Amino acid sequence: MKEIVDRLTAWDHAGVPYAVATVIAVSGSAPRLPGAAMAVCADGEAVGSVSGGCVEGAVYELCRQVLETGVSVRESFGYSDVDAFAVGLTCGGVIEVFVRLGPPRAVLAAIASDAAVATVTILSGTGQSLAVSSSATMGTTGFSDVDAVVVGEALAMLDSGGTGIRSVRCRPDLDVFVQSYATAPRLLIFGAIDYAGALARVGKFLGYHVTVCDARPVFATNARFPDADEVVTEWPHSYLARTVVDARTVICVLTHDAKFDVPLLEVALRLPVAFVGAMGSRRTHDDRAARLREVGLTEQELARLKSPIGLDLGARTPEETALAIAAEFVAVRRGGSALPLTRTGGPIHHDGADAKYA
Repeated sequence: MKEIVDRLTAWDHAGVPYAVATVIAVSGSAPRLPGAAMAVCADGEAVGSVSGGCVEGAVYELCRQVLETGVSVRESFGYSDVDAFAVGLTCGGVIEVFVRLGPPRAVLAAIASDAAVATVTILSGTGQSLAVSSSATMGTTGFSDVDAVVVGEALAMLDSGGTGIRSVRCRPDLDVFVQSYATAPRLLIFGAIDYAGALARVGKFLGYHVTVCDARPVFATNARFPDADEVVTEWPHSYLARTVVDARTVICVLTHDAKFDVPLLEVALRLPVAFVGAMGSRRTHDDRAARLREVGLTEQELARLKSPIGLDLGARTPEETALAIAAEFVAVRRGGSALPLTRTGGPIHHDGADAKYA
């Protein structure tokens, strides 16, 4: 919706009623992804697109219907075998669209801002919505118990850049659509080794933007790391010093070679990132910590280093090791205990997106 929010805001300030159709799910081949939106105002003007033209006419009429009744509509459109020119997607896919009246002004303002924000829309009734950022909640779904549950879910999805339909734990018969307006968090993997390939696959599965970096061009290749979003051939500390990181960034150092690790960790442990971990034996860790003290790192800075990296899962293979590493940085970021649930009490699901930086 961000691409049409300026026009929606203008309608809102002018007091012009409008309805918004949003793609909430797709399957097969479809021209637009979940989150794509089209809006129609009471004067008949339309902005945006949900299908690149395939079903715009039908969705336009649904928007007009919602404007008249005030009742939201959830509808699916797919390919018609009988008539390829009937209402449907001739590309063979299926899209599900939710049409509702325009969101509150506060929600529009949150979407229009440069801040990372997620919106939550109830997929029934009037389709009320709220917006969530790390510092505030704007609007309401109309149900206080639902608000309390979905805020934490929305923050977690915002943190990973996720968008999609979610069920509500306190009301199993109710679905919400969560749309994130944020980029995916970064996973920076240093060391082009076999463990890095496995970790890149796991990181991509978890929704991270994955970068593999190594100074050795013979190892740092796209062919060796097809799951990475980018492969960088550069000295790790130089790359880390110039690249963009934030409070969601995860840094995993897998080289366990002092000439790479020490200058890299000297930079990493002074950055405002979520997690810094390094691979190696306990002896390697002790030697590395001593070298880092020699270059001026404080005990407080060294305390941020997770080394040896990973949880004790008894991992042996690169894939098992990647799982152990990912389990640790997920636990750190989400405020988990990393204990078996059978040994913990209280809620299983932690509220909030990032326990350390929320």
